[in-house]
Amino acid sequence: MSRWLLVGNSRWHWAEDRADGRRYQSVAPAGPLLPPPVRWAAVGPRPSGLNPATELHLDQIPLAGCPPWLGVDRALAGYEAWCCSGTAVLVADAGTALSLTWVDRSGTFRGGRLMAGAALQLRALHQGTAALPASALIPVASGVEAWPQQTGAAMVTGVLQGLAGALQRAAAQLRTEEPAVQCWLTGGDAEALAPLLGSAEPVDGVAWRLAPGLCLDGLARVAGLS
Repeated sequence: MSRWLLVGNSRWHWAEDRADGRRYQSVAPAGPLLPPPVRWAAVGPRPSGLNPATELHLDQIPLAGCPPWLGVDRALAGYEAWCCSGTAVLVADAGTALSLTWVDRSGTFRGGRLMAGAALQLRALHQGTAALPASALIPVASGVEAWPQQTGAAMVTGVLQGLAGALQRAAAQLRTEEPAVQCWLTGGDAEALAPLLGSAEPVDGVAWRLAPGLCLDGLARVAGLS
């Protein structure tokens, strides 16, 4: 059984290849890595005990135009989305930070945007004010109220709606240059954002494809090339 690991800023993201398909899991950093991953990459603190020879670095990802400062997670997600789409892609990775990555139709990195993710924004609201409570993302199954009366829910709705609006605006702007662009959504907060972004039905003509394992799929793809 092959295992793949992406070390994030706040969580470890695992994928396992099983007989019935690839399975994904995100967990808090903890414990020894048994069995160890076949290949791994990191954007957060590197845990001890990993084999340095199996780490995948940015310069091993065949995504044209990558600047040396680009996070390996963004490069993997952008490359995987482009390989699957065969056209220009805009990838939103909704993690600790929310990143936007544009890869053009030729498979070249063209730039992106970065903003604080949902949890960071909620934490800043709590820590930067006297009255706003600590608030966590509501369970996806309960939905997002449009106009909540409770303060915590209002914070969550405001943050998620703000992020969704930023993503929709970015997609609309990019469509003027790349009319055939495909939009992909991944990361820990992707499922909370998906209902606001038209993952089932397009919003403003833009449909976002939900792909929670996009970075790990890219890691497995690139590892298979070496």
